[in-house]
Amino acid sequence: MQSVEIDRSKRLKEEPAKGHNRWHPDIPPILEVEEGEEVVLETRDASDCQVKPGMTVQDMEGFDAKVAHPLTGPVYVKGAEPGDLLEIEYLEIIAQPNGWTRNRPGAGFLRDIFTEPYLAHWEIKDGWATSPQIPGVRIIDGSFMGTAGIAPSHAQLQAWTEREADLVRRGGTAAPPDPEDAIPTGGSIAETGLRTLPPRENCGNVDAKQLTKGSRLLIPVNVEGALYSTGDGHFAQGDSECCITAIEMGATAGVRFRLLKGEAARHNIRFPRYAHPGYFLPPEWAAPRNFIATMGMPIRDDGTQEGEDYLTLAARNALINMIELLQERGWSKEQAYIICSVAVDLKISNIVDLPNVTVSAFLPEDIFQV
Repeated sequence: MQSVEIDRSKRLKEEPAKGHNRWHPDIPPILEVEEGEEVVLETRDASDCQVKPGMTVQDMEGFDAKVAHPLTGPVYVKGAEPGDLLEIEYLEIIAQPNGWTRNRPGAGFLRDIFTEPYLAHWEIKDGWATSPQIPGVRIIDGSFMGTAGIAPSHAQLQAWTEREADLVRRGGTAAPPDPEDAIPTGGSIAETGLRTLPPRENCGNVDAKQLTKGSRLLIPVNVEGALYSTGDGHFAQGDSECCITAIEMGATAGVRFRLLKGEAARHNIRFPRYAHPGYFLPPEWAAPRNFIATMGMPIRDDGTQEGEDYLTLAARNALINMIELLQERGWSKEQAYIICSVAVDLKISNIVDLPNVTVSAFLPEDIFQV
């Protein structure tokens, strides 16, 4: 078994030989492994260790803004070639003892409503996370790696950069290449490397909460050796991560690689897939067994009816309704938003009964301590 150990008292820029925070095919591997070999990778949190226990939102002013996500890697998998499908099996995901959840103005799904910063610290102990900022709530261990992926090819790098730039020209939102806070620093990688904020065909920041211990992630290989990296550990997260952060933490991931030779090319597989042979969480939490749900439909505040292209509006309304429900129970608006981000799952309940497609927001009642 090989491993990559890091010093979490240091930022990635102080240990640049251990990782990177941009996607680029020219980032050299830090480790080479055989297919089937077990590897242990220590990782930093999404803030690159900037958020520390006891901090307040005032302490976060002036933080480096473009460091997300510090990844450990790349790992070169011997025998991996373009056209293969790389399977990553998560053997273990171990949480660090402290985590945090942050609402950052200008970010998140409801950024027009939540314009003030908020920060919750979590103590992680005995399989649960609790926070003095969210009293009376405990969140079960659902540890997974929020960001995990492989290197794009040069052709993909160019194509993805161009398509995201086109989206921005059409009025959309994307994070173009930016050398500020880039690791590696300087040169073409910093100038042209893809930001890790959005997921893409190489996987990356998908934030899929079902990728817990025992799961298998499959990604089409783009370059020789695949060049796998991971970071951005989450102790728990609701499906949507609506305030833009989960329970963020440093983590240690144990993984094993398997190559499905030629499978991606043979079946024209372009996007990642994932599976979990068994429950990704205890069934009563994965379901959950005891819940209350709010609904959202694509109807604007002024009563305007929208249609099937407005699932985002339905999701927004479901979340706003859940936040209002939590406020009825005594939580502040900001606390309710944090609870939604770490524990509430958005689910598409109906996508065919037009005009009112429906999204439901599921709140597991058992997070509330008796």
